[in-house]
Amino acid sequence: MSHPTGSTRTDDLSVQHGPGPVASPGPKRTDESVGQLVSQLTEQMSRLVRDEVQLAKIDLTEKGKKAGIGLGMFTGAGLMAFFGVGALVTTAILALSHAVSGWLAALIVAVVLFAIAAVLGLIGKKEVQQATPPVPQAAVDGIKQDVQAVKEGFHR
Repeated sequence: MSHPTGSTRTDDLSVQHGPGPVASPGPKRTDESVGQLVSQLTEQMSRLVRDEVQLAKIDLTEKGKKAGIGLGMFTGAGLMAFFGVGALVTTAILALSHAVSGWLAALIVAVVLFAIAAVLGLIGKKEVQQATPPVPQAAVDGIKQDVQAVKEGFHR
């Protein structure tokens, strides 16, 4: 089927934006029974919870992707640093072997490296203990806003 130039057929397309359909004004509150209101509240709360869970999933997925890329970059940097440190250790042993025998030079460098590793390990342990678990902040903020809106609705 051909369409005139510049026109778009939209009569069979439906696009939905946001978490769900927009509620129509409908009948006044006084016209609805308590049962209908409770039914609507239950339906809206169910939709709200589903939407918040979906938002949390999206938020955690995005954070997971970014964390994965960052961890990959840190892994590459760590690998290069590992080889660089190996070359520096070899250089230190060779330089020190001019003053003492080779085995003693290697032992001295190893003791220094183990001391540095112990200090770094203790600092790392402290940092990990202070870390907080990842939280889907957008979902938490949304839930807080929803709870506040419900509270305001009940106080009216």
